[in-house]
Amino acid sequence: MLGPSQTRIPCTLMRGGTSKGPFFLASDLPGQTELRDRVLLAVMGSPDARQIDGIGGADPLTSKVAIVSRSSRLGIDVDYLFGQVAIDRPLVDVTPNCGNMLAGVGPFAIERGLVPSHDPTTPVRIYMVNTGNTAVAHVPTPGCQVTYDGEVAIAGVPGTAAPIRIDFLNTAGSVCGALLPTGHALDELDNIQATLIDNGMPVVVLRAADFGKSGYESPAQLDSDQEFKRRLEQIRLLAGERMGLGDVRAKVVPKMTLIAPPQHGGDLATRTFIPHKCHAAIGVLGAVTVGTACVLPGSVAAGIVSLPQGAVKPLSVEHPSGEFSLEIEVDSATPNGLKVVRSSLIRTARALFRGDVLVPARIWDGVISRHPATDMATLGHE
Repeated sequence: MLGPSQTRIPCTLMRGGTSKGPFFLASDLPGQTELRDRVLLAVMGSPDARQIDGIGGADPLTSKVAIVSRSSRLGIDVDYLFGQVAIDRPLVDVTPNCGNMLAGVGPFAIERGLVPSHDPTTPVRIYMVNTGNTAVAHVPTPGCQVTYDGEVAIAGVPGTAAPIRIDFLNTAGSVCGALLPTGHALDELDNIQATLIDNGMPVVVLRAADFGKSGYESPAQLDSDQEFKRRLEQIRLLAGERMGLGDVRAKVVPKMTLIAPPQHGGDLATRTFIPHKCHAAIGVLGAVTVGTACVLPGSVAAGIVSLPQGAVKPLSVEHPSGEFSLEIEVDSATPNGLKVVRSSLIRTARALFRGDVLVPARIWDGVISRHPATDMATLGHE
């Protein structure tokens, strides 16, 4: 007698910030990295431009996966592994983090029973497996129940929702090992000045004007300029080597961000590529990293951004679909110069559906086989 042709995997589809994707408990997925990635590709329907045979949305912002588990780390509630599922090739990239999907981790963890809730707010301490950093998500839980209803609007998401404040702690050098991987606030790459920086996300910050751009073009306009895109990728490959990331042709980092003077009352205008397609907005950790570049003396943002004095720097980052407000706290009295102490911002999230996603049994029969070491970092970087 033939067995079932498909394997059921429990998941919750969630919007986190301006991204969307399935959230899984690590215990519901294979323990071996290679098999796990094959399963995730099948879940999302990659590789295929439309992701027609999966639940992916055929866009980098909707081809993302979060894997969550109760943490055994001291002072940490849950471990969070992020996967960027490529649309056009069989790749699940766990190199970068995603601060938008991060916004859904706290509510998911509470509703799946990994973290006890408190009235009226539940802080969830999250270890970000991809980068080895910690964030604290403050989830609204009136009456000890997660609420998604609220009055906060974020650019790129219709309507309003409950605010989730996220504090990023010690994210400098999360992927590259140092806030400034080259040791300089300003580098030159093939006659183009840039700030190569990593405060939670490796980013190459560039002046739009150096590419003959205003920095106010629409994403479609920028994506249609093939000569500009070729030049931008040329710079990205050089930056990847300088940042210690090696050959980044098959990687989604570093991201590339063009900056220009603000248009709509903010502190700067941005156009971000992730890494080859212009983002309709800007990623959470990308915004944090670009904002950090703005507070560094001598960076490529000098002459574009003017910030107030004081340790806490409020910053309004304009992007194609709106504005992103964040707060960066710095300490300039350290022996090694300026240190980023904390980066905070407000995001929203919403659970969209809960149930089972189905993958062909020929890809995975549902049998869980764990490594002796069950640490999520091991599972993410085998």
